[in-house]
Amino acid sequence: MSWAPLILSFEVAAIATLLAGALGAGLAGAMARARFPGRDLLEVAITAPMVLPPTVLGYYLLIVLGRESALGRVYEAVLGAPLVFTPAAAVLAATLGALPFVVKSARAAMEDVDPALTGAAATLGASPLRVFFTIVLPLSRNGLLAGLTLGFARALGDFGVTLMVAGNLPGHTQTGALAIYDAVQAGRDADAAGMAAVMSAVAVVALYAGTKLVRRRTPAF
Repeated sequence: MSWAPLILSFEVAAIATLLAGALGAGLAGAMARARFPGRDLLEVAITAPMVLPPTVLGYYLLIVLGRESALGRVYEAVLGAPLVFTPAAAVLAATLGALPFVVKSARAAMEDVDPALTGAAATLGASPLRVFFTIVLPLSRNGLLAGLTLGFARALGDFGVTLMVAGNLPGHTQTGALAIYDAVQAGRDADAAGMAAVMSAVAVVALYAGTKLVRRRTPAF
């Protein structure tokens, strides 16, 4: 059994989880604490990756990131290489899958924060940004951490979107999920079983941790 695809999967999932956490915390805060035009459409867009077929998401991402797109041309002009079919594309695919879990879990936790606490801070002169970082975010940490663990598990097992935008290049963009598929197709059942066992164990631990965090409420003080 080759460990390279598994190591790449863990690296991609870790980076994607960090990106989804940074972006998801901000989106969750805006959606939980503010009202603005297009809020419902934003929620639909964030939730869409959870219900759309992976190949459809991969196609859309390929259109956005491809060499003929504006973003793809800018990336290639700056770095001298296309974005698609690279580990960076695999990270973006995994981030897209992890983001809904982070946003939904963090948003639910932020909506549970007592408005009296944020109102008191605002009355004392704290800016909305300071209120978010010093009150809302700390009191929502369990929900955010739960979303991160669930997002990590989702990012770890991404297949369809990664295949579309990053390809299946052994030693370069072949993640664990893709390597398992190749092993099954090639009749290497022992390799497939070993990699599947490792990824399943990590995913189960992440899901268990996420479940425990969701059930644990952060005290106000």
